[in-house]
Amino acid sequence: MKLLRYGPAGEERPALLAGDGTIRDLDGIIQDVNGASVTPDGLRQIAAVDPITLPIVSDVGRIGSCISGVGKFICIGLNYIDHARETGNQAPAEPVVFMKATSAIVGPNDDIVQPRGSTKLDWEVELGVVIGTKAKYVAEDRALAHVAGYFLANDVSERAFQTEGTGQWTKGKSCDTFGPIGPWLVTADEISDPQNLRLWLEVDGIRCQDGTTANMIFSVARIVSYLSGLMTLHPGDVIITGTPAGVGQGMKPPVYLRSGQIVTLGIEGLGEQRQTVVADAA
Repeated sequence: MKLLRYGPAGEERPALLAGDGTIRDLDGIIQDVNGASVTPDGLRQIAAVDPITLPIVSDVGRIGSCISGVGKFICIGLNYIDHARETGNQAPAEPVVFMKATSAIVGPNDDIVQPRGSTKLDWEVELGVVIGTKAKYVAEDRALAHVAGYFLANDVSERAFQTEGTGQWTKGKSCDTFGPIGPWLVTADEISDPQNLRLWLEVDGIRCQDGTTANMIFSVARIVSYLSGLMTLHPGDVIITGTPAGVGQGMKPPVYLRSGQIVTLGIEGLGEQRQTVVADAA
């Protein structure tokens, strides 16, 4: 299934993308696409409904983030060797973990707002993972059983905030709008191998990133297992799993986003995003 949320920010309604390409409203079937609805019981409840019996959404308008009420937004850094090398790093011996504020989460086509003082705004296309069942000390060969589904993410980053001054990754990754996720949450049964997905990103129509999840240093299963040994993972927690080479920071010389530029990105089977960079008017 492909689950999504549509409507104005803060007023999103749950829906699914039916096989005939129509978007069908799930209001009344589930309250929202959230931690409760991505559990095995929640997904069975949705799957039991014939999409043809659901109302067609004729005017989708805005698409929101593909899941709401996220408890933890966990990120893995330097998880593609080509990206690690372009940023001057070696392949890490174990997953590099940091957190992104849940307040950074926005819809897949919402604007990227460049915060005040930002001089090095960057992009990162990433595979996202949604946890569906509680995971604690999970073996790697059982880890994928705890995954509800997958999504497309742009790990928007402010490199000066991230690496200069006090150099805090979370600080450089957590500004408002720095977490576009969606357009939909694709349930795990539709993704036969999360380590065989093509992912790409363009800025103003110029291809910057073009990679495959086969080149991850640490697989999704390894990441879920590893994280479950550090903290309990709960339904609705999300993980983004790193980016391939081609970020602005890694170019010679570095290239960063400017107001008015358009970022488009996609992952095979998980849809596409399109964002416009705008200056913070607050």
